[in-house]
Amino acid sequence: MAGFSSDTGAWIRRFHPAPDAATRLVCFPHAGGSASYFFPVSQALTPEMDVVAVQYPGRQDRRHEPCIDDIHQLADELVPQLLPWADRPLTLFGHSMGASIGFEVGRKLEEHGVTLTGLFASGRRAPSQIRDERVHQLTDDQLIADIGRLSGTDSQVLGDPEILHMILLALRSDYRAAETYRFQGGPELSCPIVALTGDNDPQVTLDEARAWGRHTRGAFELQVYPGGHFYLNSQAAQVLQSIKNHISSSTRELGSRR
Repeated sequence: MAGFSSDTGAWIRRFHPAPDAATRLVCFPHAGGSASYFFPVSQALTPEMDVVAVQYPGRQDRRHEPCIDDIHQLADELVPQLLPWADRPLTLFGHSMGASIGFEVGRKLEEHGVTLTGLFASGRRAPSQIRDERVHQLTDDQLIADIGRLSGTDSQVLGDPEILHMILLALRSDYRAAETYRFQGGPELSCPIVALTGDNDPQVTLDEARAWGRHTRGAFELQVYPGGHFYLNSQAAQVLQSIKNHISSSTRELGSRR
């Protein structure tokens, strides 16, 4: 894998190390996604910040490991992997299922005393907003059709039976994790939350995105972009600029407290 750094372990990918950066961005992929989805993000934001991406088991170089189909278990496994990376303020970015994981990881990191500058929760309804979704119980063909509807997987992949066979197990596991996730209460985040959503996302209404504000004791902002569930693919420049602005402001604020 291009840019792989051998010191990151199984869970973390660091494509463009920036050891002198003041902050670190941690990226959590969507259902069926992998760390490499954030390679362009790392390329664009380095060296202003050190970017790392989470690699869930069951895909790419971890394809022979069993998948984890529970958000809370994923968060429990991730926290000890991320604590060594908390030597500087962390900003968390998660898309879709990754936003739920980022939220649960963020709460646990704050319990460990880690300084978070914020959580960017993209393309995902707030933890308190429940839908009865059962896509993970559909047939393979129906699951593939749903993925195509959301435009989250390259059409060439959807048309390649061999590749599809390799990723379907991880996809179904991730869908199960996302659809069965339930917020169990407890402390909210103390850091700001920025909720991002597409204005035509069938997975998230504006009210469901706005409800993220109930899950932080800090500031809240809702950003709405043109597009559907994967608005990120066409709005990357604007989202990256929003991340830069937020981290720059947070870094100045942290510096003024010292």
